[in-house]
Amino acid sequence: MLVASCNFALMGFFVKRGAGQFGTTALVFYRSLFGLLLLLVMARKPLRAYATPHWRNHLGRSVSGLVSLWLYFIAIAHLPLATAVTLNYTSPLFLAAYLRVAHPEESRPGLVVFLLAGFVGVALLLDPQITRGQWPYALVGLGSGLGAGMSYAQVRAIGRLGEPDWRVVFYFTTLSTLVTGIALTFESAPAWRWADLPTLAGLGLVATLGQLTMTRAYRTGIALVVANLAYATIVFSALLGLIGLHEHLPMQTWLGMAVITAAGVGAGLWRPVRGGERTER
Repeated sequence: MLVASCNFALMGFFVKRGAGQFGTTALVFYRSLFGLLLLLVMARKPLRAYATPHWRNHLGRSVSGLVSLWLYFIAIAHLPLATAVTLNYTSPLFLAAYLRVAHPEESRPGLVVFLLAGFVGVALLLDPQITRGQWPYALVGLGSGLGAGMSYAQVRAIGRLGEPDWRVVFYFTTLSTLVTGIALTFESAPAWRWADLPTLAGLGLVATLGQLTMTRAYRTGIALVVANLAYATIVFSALLGLIGLHEHLPMQTWLGMAVITAAGVGAGLWRPVRGGERTER
């Protein structure tokens, strides 16, 4: 999940760089197209390997993931990078709420405490001085977090069905490419230059690597532990914003990062044992 977090932070950075020239739909399209091409090269599977009896599960995960991604890119384009990423990473809250209702046996008290501590860090990291014009985009960012939480829950369910990681990402990127490609025909096509290739290809590369590692984390790990470690994306994004975008952060933001990191490390110290008991080490 830490590898996924690094890649997702880089994805946000590439979106921020390309937002001035490309619209949100175009960025989602190129992110999906280059990601799909990369995945096909990496998978090198025969045609029959792409078939699955669980296509309904893949469809639900792909739709929720696409909606979340679309909203996320809109938020990144109109908000500071760290703020947009933070709003998207309210997804663990939604995931924890889902697990509390659907799978209470997985909602362990200790992990929930660390998760709540992580959201204290999120509150510290958010800039309370969001302008009136930015509030609609802040709500869009929260919507992307809701969609991401739903998508992550579906990734876990698909993993329990025995579906490989690459196939989960393949159906998501394929649907995203088709839908946004069709949507682009109804918009004015943005100017495309060879100089933009590193940004667009890099966007697809890091996004796909992030999807693969995130899918593996949610499929094989403890959901709430993985959700806590996902907070590292906020820290990585804030650093990228500082170094690459010259977005200077107040002390309150750095304090939020420290709380988030501590919560993630604390959650990682908890491990399940045989019989459903809990241990600390």
